[in-house]
Amino acid sequence: LDRRLSPAALASVLREAAGVTGRANTDVLRDIAQLRTFLSGTGVQALFDAPWLPIYRLVICLMHPLLGLLAALGACMLVALGMLNERLMRGRADRALRYSRETTRHADALTRNAEVIIGMGMTHAAVASWEMRHTQLLDAQAQIGNVSSRLSAVARSTRQGLQIAMLALGAWLVIDQHASPGIMVAATILLGRALQPVEQLIGGWKVLVEARGAWQRLSERSTGQATDSALELPAPIGRLEVERAIFSAVPMRPPLIKGVAFTLEAGESLGVIGPSASGKTTLIRLILGIWKPQAGVIRLDGADISRWDRDALGQHIGYLPQDVELFGGTVAQNIARLGPIDSEQVVAAAQLAHAHEMILRLPEGFETQIGDAGATLSGGQRQRIAFARALYGNPRLVVLDEPNANLDAQGETALAAALVELKSRGVTTIMVGHRPALMSQLDKLAVLNDGVLEAFGPAAAVLLKMRPVIAGPNRLTRVTAEAPAEALA
Repeated sequence: LDRRLSPAALASVLREAAGVTGRANTDVLRDIAQLRTFLSGTGVQALFDAPWLPIYRLVICLMHPLLGLLAALGACMLVALGMLNERLMRGRADRALRYSRETTRHADALTRNAEVIIGMGMTHAAVASWEMRHTQLLDAQAQIGNVSSRLSAVARSTRQGLQIAMLALGAWLVIDQHASPGIMVAATILLGRALQPVEQLIGGWKVLVEARGAWQRLSERSTGQATDSALELPAPIGRLEVERAIFSAVPMRPPLIKGVAFTLEAGESLGVIGPSASGKTTLIRLILGIWKPQAGVIRLDGADISRWDRDALGQHIGYLPQDVELFGGTVAQNIARLGPIDSEQVVAAAQLAHAHEMILRLPEGFETQIGDAGATLSGGQRQRIAFARALYGNPRLVVLDEPNANLDAQGETALAAALVELKSRGVTTIMVGHRPALMSQLDKLAVLNDGVLEAFGPAAAVLLKMRPVIAGPNRLTRVTAEAPAEALA
């Protein structure tokens, strides 16, 4: 069961993490682990034994009606205890589970921001905030333990008392010559066998409730999983059409992208510029098909990009996000996108990104272990390796979101050379940036402001209408008021 559910669950988590909220419910993997623990433990055995209760009771009734009546009363008592256990445990178990997951998520968040916490002397406050949640968890678990242990003790005492009563009733029947001694012993043994699974279920009710909750949550999630298109489209050449795209991350809120429309021919390069929070990264995610617009269509070679099979499309797309994330493993594994390593393509991608010499200078070259998230590398090294990953496999569409954010002069020179090489190979390239030196090498520029496409046209024409901001000559600001978008277009 775990082998069948876990891969699909992780794929669902990844889709959620790439969604608009950027948050994923990783608890689904813990739900599968909880279900597996229950199915491989003793609790499930009690469920299989419980249906024998009416059969045992019927056999006891055949021995003597009074023995059957006592067995029926005992079964009803334990079932009533089980129902009481259900009422007392469900709410407490749900609350403890919620506290447990909140505590785990908060600890993960603190770990991710450990550098800031230590650097700014926030350790005491951070630990105190976690301790508050952990205390709530311990209190909830203590309540569950108290209720569970008391009801379990009552159930065990009830079963033992019923066996004693059954033995006493059987002895009376034997003395009164209404039954044989063998029936007295057999009825007592059968009653113990009949009631033991119910007692076990009451004692392990917490595990049963958690497993049932995990199954319900998994069932609810299974209905919302996305399915990729089964139609296999031909490899794209890179023609991109954005048709009046409108996108809002939150319903009933102003859209982040407002009717953006342009066409980029195969092999052309486009720079996307604009002030902060103008929608540049949002537009990039729409172009990649990670997000889907509420209105309008993004087409790659005429096909809606959101309808492409993601694995098939990924072979033809390279993407360098704004926040670079690498995976634990070697440099070669990262460039090969965690798939089978093709040495020739790994080296070719590194050479195309002009990162080959930089990688060779690492302690073990392409076999260097970079640590979790590339912890052993500098920001510039991570960005250049991620750029090589984006170019792995000769993609036809390359999207770069501020690729020079962490680069030094040498890295910027390598990036500029790589852009020239991509142009010569006819690769469609889209780059978000601010620096005129790189933008001037591109064929076209698009200017976004508050989600609106204010200008789109040849890079030279758009750059003439741009002016440097006060902070320095290496950044671009929005179109000046004297240059309306219509004139630039």
